[in-house]
Amino acid sequence: MPLTDQASLDPLVERIGDARYVLLGEASHGTADYYQVRDALTRRLIEEKGFSFVAVEGDWPDCQAVHCAVVAAPGAPEDPGEVLAGFRRWPAWMWANTDVAAFARWLRRHNEALPPERRVGFFGLDVYSLWESLHAVLGHLREHDPDQVEHALEAYRCFEPYAADSQSYAPATRYVPEGCEPQVVSLLTELRRRAAGAAGPDGSLAEFAARQNAEVLAGAERYYRAMLDSGPESWNIRDHHMADTLDRLMEYYGPDAKAVVWEHNTHIGDARATDMADIGEVNVGQLVRERHMGKGVVLVGFGSHSGTVVAADAWGDAPRIMSVPPARTGSLEDLLHRALPGARALFVFPHVQLQHPPSAGRGEWFHEERGHRAIGVVYRPQHERVRNYVPTVLAQRYDAFCYLDRTQALTPLHPLPAETPEQQTWPVGV
Repeated sequence: MPLTDQASLDPLVERIGDARYVLLGEASHGTADYYQVRDALTRRLIEEKGFSFVAVEGDWPDCQAVHCAVVAAPGAPEDPGEVLAGFRRWPAWMWANTDVAAFARWLRRHNEALPPERRVGFFGLDVYSLWESLHAVLGHLREHDPDQVEHALEAYRCFEPYAADSQSYAPATRYVPEGCEPQVVSLLTELRRRAAGAAGPDGSLAEFAARQNAEVLAGAERYYRAMLDSGPESWNIRDHHMADTLDRLMEYYGPDAKAVVWEHNTHIGDARATDMADIGEVNVGQLVRERHMGKGVVLVGFGSHSGTVVAADAWGDAPRIMSVPPARTGSLEDLLHRALPGARALFVFPHVQLQHPPSAGRGEWFHEERGHRAIGVVYRPQHERVRNYVPTVLAQRYDAFCYLDRTQALTPLHPLPAETPEQQTWPVGV
């Protein structure tokens, strides 16, 4: 069905029904159109169906600051865009962009009309913020529980030699295999105990956030150690951490909580309907379906045929606007472009029983296995035809799919640097 305005989303909103988990993807982290459609749908879910919070593929400490701004917490900036503009961890443009700022400002206005206990939150699910989360834990304990500061300082002293460079921690564990794990586990155990009584979005967020920052420490410590190996373990640690964080947020918000999740397709599209499962990878979409299907789970993927995107040539490099070439022949995006040139369309799929390996060849195009493009924060357009496609059975990977034939790069809040000659690198980083 054509996707032209708010009313075009009606069939998807109807499909969502009373579902408590709605996971919204994106085929890149640098495309404005994906953010804009997610924004439009999320506003409807909040206004019409009472969704409790938005959880994104971002760092907990940075997103907690956005949360405080959108719920009008005492002392927080009135403009959530000001908070987003303060994001500095690479790739900052994922969340520090004009589309997220517009949504966050709308959410602040929406929340100001509600009592504090009903205000809609904004949280980060990711595992990368080891150093920032450690500092957050130290700050919380110094203010609220000075007797426990020594626990946090033990972890701090263990990580301190790595000078806030988390990736330098992993090689060091070759020589001390347990790394800083004992210190982190001790700290986490205590903060879990303290946070056990933190229930409900009623002012107890400080204890919940301290526990969550400790969970980030534990997850990040495992993640960076696992990076040394070439297998799926580091990916799985990260996605388990994000799914577990989502579960903790749902418990915090109570038995009637509903969550909207914004992440890349590779995280929210069920891994069992792709070749990810063949190498032992799981993801958030699979875990949420396995854990919560009885409470209603809807996964929505996104894709486009061509356009522009903000990405970088190598991890940590300055971002720039790149051209996205026409999709590879025979891919999902190529099929849809030939059938619907220039179109924007929404596909809502019948309920199917997912199998692995995914069943294909049932006649309908959405039950055929085809390459489905995935662009990360690092991107090499000239090599994407062999590196950026995930074999996918669409109707098993997602419950619905938004196809936007030609898309445009988002606008970062931090100005892009002047254009420089393209460098060669590997396209990773979703």
